[in-house]
Amino acid sequence: MRRVHRWHAPRWVRAWMIASTWLGDGWLWWALAMALYWRKSPSLPALGLSALLSTALYSAVKRIVVRRRPFEIEPHVWSRAKPPDKYSFPSGHTMSAFAVIAAVIPFHPQLTVPLLFAASSIGASRVILGMHYLSDVLAGGIVGTILGWWMSTFLRP
Repeated sequence: MRRVHRWHAPRWVRAWMIASTWLGDGWLWWALAMALYWRKSPSLPALGLSALLSTALYSAVKRIVVRRRPFEIEPHVWSRAKPPDKYSFPSGHTMSAFAVIAAVIPFHPQLTVPLLFAASSIGASRVILGMHYLSDVLAGGIVGTILGWWMSTFLRP
C-alpha cells in the first residue's frame, strides 16, 4: 500500500482514477439504469435491487468492522477525493459496481467488456486514491458479484 500511496501517478492516470471514482458515486449506474429503462430491459429490477442490497450491506459491515482509511495512516499527496463515509472495509463503490454489472451482464452479455472495465476502474481508483486497502476492494468486488449474480438469477423473467 505504501508503494501505491507514494506513487506519483502520471496526469492521465490521476484524471482516469478521479473520473472513475466520481462515476462510481452512482452516476454511471443511474445512466445505465436509464438506458435500460428506455430499452425496456428485463434486467432493471435486478440492477435496482443489487444496488440497494449492496448499499445496505456495505453500510452495515462498515459500522461493524470500523477500519480506518489508508489516507489516515499514510499521507496521500495528490488525491483531493473526499470519502463518502468514515470507514474503509468493504469498498462500497466497488461492491455496488460489481453488484450492478453482475446483475446486468447475464441479460446483456454484449456489455461485458465495457462494464467490467468500468467496475475494475472504480475498484482500482479506490486503492490508488487512498480511500481503500486492496482487501477492501477485493471483498467488495467478490460480495458485489455474488449479490448481482443472485439478483439476476432470481429475477430472470
